[in-house]
Amino acid sequence: MAELATVARPYAEALFRVAQNGDMAAWSAIVGELAQIGANPDLQAFAGNPHVTQDQLVDTIASLVKSPLNLEAKNFIAMLAENGRIALLPEIGVQFTVLKNALAGAADATIHSAFDLSADQVNQLVASLEKKFGRKLNPTVAVDPSLIGGVRVVVGDEVLDTSVRAKLQQMHAALVA
Repeated sequence: MAELATVARPYAEALFRVAQNGDMAAWSAIVGELAQIGANPDLQAFAGNPHVTQDQLVDTIASLVKSPLNLEAKNFIAMLAENGRIALLPEIGVQFTVLKNALAGAADATIHSAFDLSADQVNQLVASLEKKFGRKLNPTVAVDPSLIGGVRVVVGDEVLDTSVRAKLQQMHAALVA
């Protein structure tokens, strides 16, 4: 995976520079859609088919994007197809989002909870997490019953685990040691 990230980074950075000079919201939508399209196994198989021309691949991908594509986006897709880099689309999307969040002083946060959280609970939790992490958070909530209780929050490479499962694991480690 690290190799994909390394190869995708220059593409994401170049695309981000283009987006900074244009409409960031439109580019974010396009990049998000391209990442989803690129992650599709059927598209990966289509892209790997030696009987499919680059033009057919570019036209197919462009037809799947719902957002309006500008000339730069079409050229970007064509360049990826020409270099055999369509498989990088999901990682380019991830890195583009990281760059966009860094510019805005924000980060994506995945909140794993043992139970469903109400909107009010999520808002209160995010407010306290923003103070702890020192930046604006874009939360995504996922239910994970194996946590037993509490939450596990992942922000980039930082993890805050206050779940009952984590506390039980810590107690087990202390008792075994």
